[in-house]
Amino acid sequence: MSAQPPHTAPPFRDPQLPFAKRIDDLLSRLALDEKIGFLHQFAPAVERLGVAAFRTGQEALHGVAWMGPATVFPQAVGLGATWNTDLVRRVGEAVSKEARAMRARDDRVGLNVWAPTVNLLRHPLWGRNEEGYAEDPKLTSAIATAYTHGLRGEHPTYWRTAPVLKHWLAHNHETGRDVTSSSVRPRVLHEYDLRAFRETVEAGAVAGVMPAYNLVNGRPNHVSPYLREHLRTWTDEELMVCSDAGAPSNLVDSEHYFDTHEEATAAALLAGVDSFTDHGTDSSKITARVRGALEQDLLTESDIDAAVRRQLSVRFRLGEFDPEHDPHVLTTEFDTPAHRALAQEAAEQAVVLLKNSGDLLPLASGTRIAVVGPLADECKLDWYSGTLLHRSTPLAGLYERFGSELVQFAEGVDRILLKTSAGTFLHVPGADAHDEVRGAEGALDPALLAGRTDLPPLTTGATGTEFSLIDWGGGGGVLTLRAPDGRYLSVAGDGRVRASADQPGGWVVQETFRLEPHENGHLLRHIGTGHHLSVAADGLKVADGNGETFEVVVVERGEDAVDKVASQADVVLVVAGNDPHINGRETEDRTTLALPAHQERLLRAARAANPNMVLALVSAYPYAVDHAEVPALLWTAHGGQAAGTALARILAGDVSPAGRLPQTWYADDRDLPDLLDYDVIGGRQTYLYFEGTPLFPFGHGLSYASFSYEGLTTRVDDGTLHVSFTVGNTGDVAADEVAQLYTRAVEPSVPRPRRELAAHRRVALAPGEVTEVAFRVPMSAFAFWDVAQGRQRVAPGSYEILVGASSEDIRLARAVDLDGEPSAPRAVMARGLDAVDFDDQSDTEIVDRTKTSGDSVAPLAGRRGELVFRDCDFGEGAAGITVDAAGEGTVELSLGDGPVLAVLTLSPRTAGPHGYATVSAPVVVAAGVHEVRLGLRGPVRLAGVAFSA
Repeated sequence: MSAQPPHTAPPFRDPQLPFAKRIDDLLSRLALDEKIGFLHQFAPAVERLGVAAFRTGQEALHGVAWMGPATVFPQAVGLGATWNTDLVRRVGEAVSKEARAMRARDDRVGLNVWAPTVNLLRHPLWGRNEEGYAEDPKLTSAIATAYTHGLRGEHPTYWRTAPVLKHWLAHNHETGRDVTSSSVRPRVLHEYDLRAFRETVEAGAVAGVMPAYNLVNGRPNHVSPYLREHLRTWTDEELMVCSDAGAPSNLVDSEHYFDTHEEATAAALLAGVDSFTDHGTDSSKITARVRGALEQDLLTESDIDAAVRRQLSVRFRLGEFDPEHDPHVLTTEFDTPAHRALAQEAAEQAVVLLKNSGDLLPLASGTRIAVVGPLADECKLDWYSGTLLHRSTPLAGLYERFGSELVQFAEGVDRILLKTSAGTFLHVPGADAHDEVRGAEGALDPALLAGRTDLPPLTTGATGTEFSLIDWGGGGGVLTLRAPDGRYLSVAGDGRVRASADQPGGWVVQETFRLEPHENGHLLRHIGTGHHLSVAADGLKVADGNGETFEVVVVERGEDAVDKVASQADVVLVVAGNDPHINGRETEDRTTLALPAHQERLLRAARAANPNMVLALVSAYPYAVDHAEVPALLWTAHGGQAAGTALARILAGDVSPAGRLPQTWYADDRDLPDLLDYDVIGGRQTYLYFEGTPLFPFGHGLSYASFSYEGLTTRVDDGTLHVSFTVGNTGDVAADEVAQLYTRAVEPSVPRPRRELAAHRRVALAPGEVTEVAFRVPMSAFAFWDVAQGRQRVAPGSYEILVGASSEDIRLARAVDLDGEPSAPRAVMARGLDAVDFDDQSDTEIVDRTKTSGDSVAPLAGRRGELVFRDCDFGEGAAGITVDAAGEGTVELSLGDGPVLAVLTLSPRTAGPHGYATVSAPVVVAAGVHEVRLGLRGPVRLAGVAFSA
C-alpha cells in the first residue's frame, strides 16, 4: 500500500500569509450561493470548508447588551460628560473583554460590536440623545476614538472586537425617521456631520459603519454615495457597512425610493452596504433578492465579492481563522472587581455639578437627609443596556454612605385606588410565580420578548390595591402604575392586565397608560395597544370597544409625602429625571425641555418645606429647569450599576465632581430650532453658533475646588500651533479640572463658530498643585469648507486662542496671526454654479440629483426659495444663462438686491423628479464680481446654472 500524501491546509488557513492573500484564496473557493449567503446578518456556515456561521452585530454601547447579565457602565452621554478619553478607553477595553468571555460560553454573543454612536447631539429633543457623546464633533470623535481603541485592543494583528460606528449620517430625529430627509448643506456636511466619523475612522480602530434609517438630501442613507466618496477614502483598512435592522426593506416599503426589492438591494450593495440586517434570522428574503438582482443584471458576481471580501477582512482580524494565534481567545474577564471599580469610577466622573450656591455641597457627616423623587430609589436601564449584575440606587448609596438612621425617603408618587362604575376597586391577586427579570436570559432580538402570562390578571373587589401613580409628562400625561410589591401594570400578548413587569421596557412599552376625562370619571387608555381598559369576568383587559369608567381615589398626594420628610431634615435631595423607555427614546422624540409637571410639583413642595434643597437630575438629556430657588443642582446620565454609590460619594465630598456638559442646556423650548432643521450654521445651533443665553453652556461644570489658569503661550511651527499654559488647584481638596481650548476666527468672511473646541484635557490636581498643559493644534483645525472651491481652506488672518473651564468661562486669551490661502471669487463663466454650493438660502431644501449621486435644491412646498452666491466673477460679462433642472416652475436670476434679470420656465414633464433638462435665456450681466440670487418657484429641482458670454 502506498503512503498517503500529507494533508496540506489551504492558503486561507496559513497564518503566515497576509490577510489579503488568504481572503483571495477563500473567496476563490466559495460558490456563488455561499457568497450570497454571507450577505445576510446571519451568515450560514460553509461546512465543506470548515467556515463557521457568523453574525454581524452585537450591541455594546455602554456594556454588552441584550445577552443577559453584564457590567453596565453609564450611558454614552454620561461617558461623554466625563471628557476623559483614558477612562473611556478603559471602559471599551472592559466591554470587549466581557464580550469575549461571554462568547466563550454562549456563541450567540457576537464580536462585531455595533458601537459607538457618533451622531452629534445637535438637538436635545432627539429621542436617542442618550446614545451620543456630545454636540461637538471634536469631543465626540475624541471619546469615540478612545472607546473604539478599547474595543479593538492593542494587538497589532488581531482585534478583540470589531467596532461599527452608528448611524451614518445626519441622524438626530426619530419622528418619521425612515421617511424624512435631513437637508445638509456642504459646509455642515464637512465641518460638522462627517467630521466626527472621519476623525474616528482615521484613528484606526474602526471596522465599519451602520447607515441610519433617515434620508440625507433626499436620498436614503443606505444608498448614500458618501460611503464611497468619503468613508472609504479615510483609511486603507477594509470597512464593513452593516445595514440597520429592516432598513433594506424600507427602501421599497416605506420610502418608496425603488419600485422593487431587487432594485433596492442591488443599489444598496453597489453603494457599499456589505451586510443586510433584515427579517431577523431569516436570510431567505435577502438572498432571494440578491439572486433576482443578478438575474436582472443589476449586479455582478464581482459586486458580491467586494462585499464578502470586506466581511471576511473583519472575520480574519477577529482571529476566527487563527484560534491558535488569537491572543484574545482565552479571555475570561467578566464582572471582575476591576470592572466593578471601573463602573463606579465612570459613574463618579460623569456627574456634573451645575450649581452650588452658598457651598451647600458637599454635605457634612451627620447631615440629616430627606431623599425624595421618582428616581430616588431607581437604577434605570435603557434599550441598549445589559442586565444588571449589581444595582445601586441613590437611596441605597446614601444609606450606605451616611447611615440609614440619617436618611429618610419619600418617593413622592401619588398613591391611588381605581374605583369602577360598579363601586368595586381594581385588585392585584396574590400569586406564587417566581421572580423574573425581562431579558435576563439574553435575546438576539429583545423586541421579541413577550410579557408574562404566568401571573393572574387584575380583578375587582370590595377593597382595592393601592397603586403608585407616576406621571412622566409627555402628550396628555404618560403614566405608570405600580403595585405594592414593586411590579408595574403591564399588558401581555393575551390582552390581560397584570402586575408583572419589573420595569417599563420593550420595543413597544406595555407599561404606560393615559387617564382621559370621561363623564364623571376617567377612561384608562393603554398606550401600547391604543385601547381602553375594561373589566371582564376573567379580569382586567384591553377593550375592543368602550372601556370602563374609573374614579381615581387619591389616598396620598406625592407632595404631602415629600413635605413630611423634607421638613424634618437638614437637607432635602430631590432626584428627578426620566425613565429611558418613556417619552424620549428610540422611535420617540421628546416634545419639550420641561420637567414633567408632577416632578415640578415635587420640587415646589420640597422647596417650601426646606430651603436647603439639592436637585439631582438623572436623565438621558437636558432639561430647562427654573433653578432660581434651587441652591444646588447636579446632573448625571443614568449611571449604570454603580450610579447610586457614585452620586452619594459626590454628595459627601469623597470625590469632587468634574463632569462637564457635553451639550448646551437651553433655557426654553423657544431657543430650539425645528427638529428637522439640520443647518447648524444658518439655524445658529449648538454652542458653536447659538447667540442666546443658555441655561448652562457647553463644557460647564463646577468643582469643590477652585482653579487658576496662567501663562498662556502660543507659537506656530511647521504647520502646527503649539499652545501651553498652567492650571493650578487653588482649593482645599483634590479635584479634577477639565482644561478646554477653543479657537475663533476674528474677522471671518463667512459665518464661523463663535468659538470651537480644539482640544481638552482632564487633569487630576492635589491642593496647591500646578501642572502644565500643552496642546498641538494642526492647521486643519482652523479650516472651513469653502463652497466656492469645493474643499477645505484655512483663511489667513487673526484667530483668538481661548483657554478656560467651559465654552463661556474663558480664563486666558490671545490672538495669533495665521498664514492661509486667500479667498478667490467664483469663476462662474468657466465653472457655472452648482445649486447646492450656495452661501446662503431661504425656504429651500437639498434633494437628490439622481438616485446614485449628486445634489439639487428645491423650494419648500408652497414657498418661494432663494439661493445666494457671493463673489461671482463674470469676467467681461455674460449674455446668456442656462439652468439644469427637473420638475416644473421657474428660476429667477437677480444680482444683489437688484431687479429680476431673467426668468427661466420649466414645462411640465413626465420623466419624474430625476428627469433633468436644460433651459436657456438671454441675460445681460455686467463685467465684474457680483452677488447672484436665484429665486425658485414651484416644484422645481435645480442642479446648477451656467453662464455664457
